[in-house]
Amino acid sequence: MRTASSADTEIKVLVVDDSAVVRQVLATVLSQEPDISVAVASDPMIAQQKMNRVRPDVILLDLDLPRMDGLTFLRQIMANDPIPTLICSSIAVKGTETALRALDEGAVGIITKPQLGVRSFLHESALVLIDMVRSAAQARIRRRVMPVGSREPVKPPHPLYRNSGGSSERLVAIGASTGGTEALTAILSALPTNAPGIVIVQHMPEVFTAAFAQRLNQLSQIEVKEACHGDLVQAGRALIAPGNRHMSVRRRRERLFVEIDDGPLVSRHRPSVDVLFRSVAQTAGANALGIILTGMGSDGAQGLLQMRNSGAETVAQDEASCVVFGMPKEAIAHGAVDVVLPLSRIPARILSMSPGRERRGRKPISIA
Repeated sequence: MRTASSADTEIKVLVVDDSAVVRQVLATVLSQEPDISVAVASDPMIAQQKMNRVRPDVILLDLDLPRMDGLTFLRQIMANDPIPTLICSSIAVKGTETALRALDEGAVGIITKPQLGVRSFLHESALVLIDMVRSAAQARIRRRVMPVGSREPVKPPHPLYRNSGGSSERLVAIGASTGGTEALTAILSALPTNAPGIVIVQHMPEVFTAAFAQRLNQLSQIEVKEACHGDLVQAGRALIAPGNRHMSVRRRRERLFVEIDDGPLVSRHRPSVDVLFRSVAQTAGANALGIILTGMGSDGAQGLLQMRNSGAETVAQDEASCVVFGMPKEAIAHGAVDVVLPLSRIPARILSMSPGRERRGRKPISIA
């Protein structure tokens, strides 16, 4: 039984889905958490009536709904009273583009819709669902001036990247979660064609990472692709870890490549930023730059510390430009960060990477 004080701090979730099974599964899983209460609605009209009575903190929204499609309902929410919204989508290729459009319209993330009953909803999936809801509840919603999908590729605001000496194997490793799709778009679309090789973990369900990579590839001058096992890490290319797969960087002779595997959750995630960062610390050391972006939780903090200890330069996105400051905050608390930067200054930092030997004896964290 919830007390009056716990009711003040609980996360109120509204599930909007026309499937009774999906509503039951989501409500059952979330209601087991003592600080989460759940209401359900089968269509946007019923949802709006419930929202008028009790304003939810988070909305779980299906996109294929009766009486009003989910994307239209999302636009109304963001125009009238922005509420953190997670898109609840099935793993179907045909729906990925609409789900990504929902991110452009203000949704803070995508979760995989359960296909079977409560008993078949895997423990891992329940953990991801609960973490996503908690993260969304902390999100700061920003107005979209222009949908990401309508942008033209931008010219880089900086000169072409010039290697400043030492090894030519410059490598950038980036980790992101809630709000990361927007942040990654801003970073990658600002880089020139010969930017250092980039490896990325963005917390996102399988299938959607491939569509997200394709979209970024259209908006960027560098090549952006969902990583495949054995892909080379090279200048002018960004590799995004596939959803539900870990990605590590390995070395074969003088070349760096990625390894994709199905290991268990690490730091409550798969793919895990910690897995990627630790592998980069081991294979690239001082020739790497680690960047932790917006998101909730601690995934990436320990891995970024390993990168810093191996001689890599490390950067955290600042609180003002984050949708959720959790992951950068944890990395800072772990002593894993050299410098804190606003999102707008991170592309320039990538292009000004310095050799590891120039960073020896560096001072603790600074805010630039």
